[in-house]
Amino acid sequence: MNIEGLDYNTQREKLILPEYGREIQSMVDYAVSLPTKDERQKCAETIIGIMDRMFPQDIEAVDHKQKLWDHLALMSAFKLDIDYPVDISQAGKISAKPEPMAYPMSRIPVRHYGNMMFEIFERLKTMEPGEERDELMKLAANQMKRNLNHWSHGSADDEKVAEDLARFTDGKIQLDLSRFRFEKINDKEPVVKNNKKKR
Repeated sequence: MNIEGLDYNTQREKLILPEYGREIQSMVDYAVSLPTKDERQKCAETIIGIMDRMFPQDIEAVDHKQKLWDHLALMSAFKLDIDYPVDISQAGKISAKPEPMAYPMSRIPVRHYGNMMFEIFERLKTMEPGEERDELMKLAANQMKRNLNHWSHGSADDEKVAEDLARFTDGKIQLDLSRFRFEKINDKEPVVKNNKKKR
């Protein structure tokens, strides 16, 4: 629906720093258009004063003034020709996007245990027998049972965990089910009963 005289933010130019709003951006654009440096300087200082009052919770921050002037430079696309009271040469880093993180593409034999469990299996393969390995084995076995319980609709028998643990550690870890006790898995959410009678 088009109504003459009305426009929407979606139709307007995208804001550089949306947190300051369109009015501040308009003020910055106006400051850039002023003919003399003196006028631009006074206008910029007024804008900084308004920006300062917009976020009173940040006033105590060490770099608060630096941040405001950096933001002003960014909103003007570095076209505001004034004498900045701070060095704004690093302001561009604020808007720079980080490099995308590489997605781990390593393939694992079964997905329900997850990549982290296979890292633990590799660690268990190289560990010397002892208390530390026993503790990691215990953590791994209990996590495997939780994963199986979660991904196989509650079917997670102890034998399956023991077999998988031995298989994925190349037989280095043998879980003695006659002695080993799994932690209790509480997979049911508590049911809250509504005792109020319908009227």
